[in-house]
Amino acid sequence: MTQNKNQRPLRTAALLVSLLLACFTFADAQSFSGVLTQHNDVGRTGQNSAETILTPQNVNATTFGKIFSYSVDGQIYSQPLYVPNVSIPGKGIHNVVYVETQNDSLYAFDADARQAGPLWSVSFINRAAGITPVSCQTDGQTSISCGVYPVYGITSTPVIDPTTNTMYLVTRTDNTKTNTFYQTLHAIDITTGAEKFGGPVNISGSVPGTGAGSKNGTVYFNTLKDIQRAGLLLLNGTVYIGWAGAEHGWIMGYDAATLKQTAIFNTAPNTTGGGVWGSGNGLVADPSGYIYAAIGDTLFDANTGGVDYGDSLLKLDGNLNVWDYFTPNDQACRRLNDLDLGSAGPMALPTQSGNTPNEVLIAGKGGSPCDSSPANTRMYLLNQDSLGKYNTTQDQAIEEVVGSARGYWSSPAYWQGANAAYVYAAGVTEEGGNGDYLKMYTVTNGLLSTTPTAQSSNLFPVGATPSVSSNGTSNGIVWAIERPSALGVQPGASSAVLYAYDATNVSNMLYNSASATSNGVLRDRGGCANKFAVPTIANGKVYVGTQNELDIFGLLRSQTRPGVYLGNPCWTFAATSIGTTVSQPMSIVNSGNSTLTISGIIMYGTNAADFSQTNTCTSLTPGQKCVVTVTFKPSLLGPENANVVIRDNAPGSPHNIYLVGVGKN
Repeated sequence: MTQNKNQRPLRTAALLVSLLLACFTFADAQSFSGVLTQHNDVGRTGQNSAETILTPQNVNATTFGKIFSYSVDGQIYSQPLYVPNVSIPGKGIHNVVYVETQNDSLYAFDADARQAGPLWSVSFINRAAGITPVSCQTDGQTSISCGVYPVYGITSTPVIDPTTNTMYLVTRTDNTKTNTFYQTLHAIDITTGAEKFGGPVNISGSVPGTGAGSKNGTVYFNTLKDIQRAGLLLLNGTVYIGWAGAEHGWIMGYDAATLKQTAIFNTAPNTTGGGVWGSGNGLVADPSGYIYAAIGDTLFDANTGGVDYGDSLLKLDGNLNVWDYFTPNDQACRRLNDLDLGSAGPMALPTQSGNTPNEVLIAGKGGSPCDSSPANTRMYLLNQDSLGKYNTTQDQAIEEVVGSARGYWSSPAYWQGANAAYVYAAGVTEEGGNGDYLKMYTVTNGLLSTTPTAQSSNLFPVGATPSVSSNGTSNGIVWAIERPSALGVQPGASSAVLYAYDATNVSNMLYNSASATSNGVLRDRGGCANKFAVPTIANGKVYVGTQNELDIFGLLRSQTRPGVYLGNPCWTFAATSIGTTVSQPMSIVNSGNSTLTISGIIMYGTNAADFSQTNTCTSLTPGQKCVVTVTFKPSLLGPENANVVIRDNAPGSPHNIYLVGVGKN
């Protein structure tokens, strides 16, 4: 049943107050078409080889850093997308960066930081009508797994069709008045934010099966339990979407011009599980139009005529028929020990020299007790033209390379340099959060080096999905975002750290955002880190999505200006009894070199009424500090969220602090 469109109005989201215009030079127009999909291309290689501004020589703490930020109304989990030279009605031509939030909002920002607020923004909820994001809590009937906390809205990376100026994205909403949940496909005009092609359309579907949630031999898509995480794929006029969740893994295809469902596939219809998520990695495609998806833990019986594909890499045609597959011969052990192959996404390598020109690389979780000698995860390099299926005695891989001890909640990147090709990957040594180094492997005649040829000097606590920028085969830089908090920490209270490395030798760190200080504080401190964040590099700038803002890094200017350093870019209060008050002081420091004028501080957001603040902030000289004391008094059971919005005269105003509180009995 289609949801009443009056309940889901398309409206400009007046989410945060726009302030002073920051004066930055408009960067020259670039020749590349933009970053239009997760990890830059349908092979998910993560490389932008048309970056002519950033080089290993100018990316350092002296000449490069955080230049701007845009406040948003919720957590950014998806990768920022970038389109050059977009004509915005009434506002001229802009390079535009697009971000989405867990509050079901979509923003179009000037990518060159030429204005304080969004060019346009859209909210896909209507709180007055009871339409909200899906809360991560027991809703009275069903307990939701809190992989995203405290609300689920837009989680996956959308995809943009530049030929029609259309963005495709999936929202999750809850009609709290009827306790009805929706997942909805939108086709959005990237110039205005308007809906296109008769959309939006609510997602539904079913297949024959006897597994979880089945009725009379049919398995139905569950709009609450089946969670959409994998980046969307646009291929040959079809939008492909993948899901994981408490019940099933799904892949569906929708006609990009009509938004009508054209194909549907369930990864394990006769059991439960088998999610398609890959830590947010997008579904992969090859030049022949085949689709690749890594599947999580569940029953595997395809080798005996069944239809369940646990811990497998699938190759599907455009109608989502299984064309081929690869399943490690230790699949039964993986299933028992939650070492699913689907925790990371596959990557299709560009055409290689050697005996196997068409290859795909996949590595998920691993280690003891399933791996031995040594007990480390295997990275499987496979032949796209013959994946190898299931072999009880010997995996039919081109090559198996020993990777991180416990595997990957992240995906690799690829780059072709002047003298060699490289693969970059950062995993974990323990599932609980002990990280590993970013490791670099060379690729020769289609084979990876059996051991890393270089690695970073720093650990990534929960791994990282790197991106690469270069000017063709020169000036290669590998970029990665560190989340200091463990994956199980909800939602995490540490700032994201952006790293840059020489792409020919990642042991040579060029920059990290915790390396430069000003007035005794971190000059380039960003917003609070999210899980599985992927940096976007375009036209001399690097875009990092966080829990409370979009951070923009680039070459520094010499002009005098104030700066805002937040002692707590975000804060999560301990669970508090309803009606009980708790408080937390939070500092603001002027990290710039001219006077910071604070014109106002307000509470804003979903549950702003349960948060309040007092402050000592008016005018701060360079290095001076003031304090905002935030008070939380819950009136509801479960998580609540709001923002402290700070209006000031520094670039990126308004600034904000993201707050989460939890009410308990």
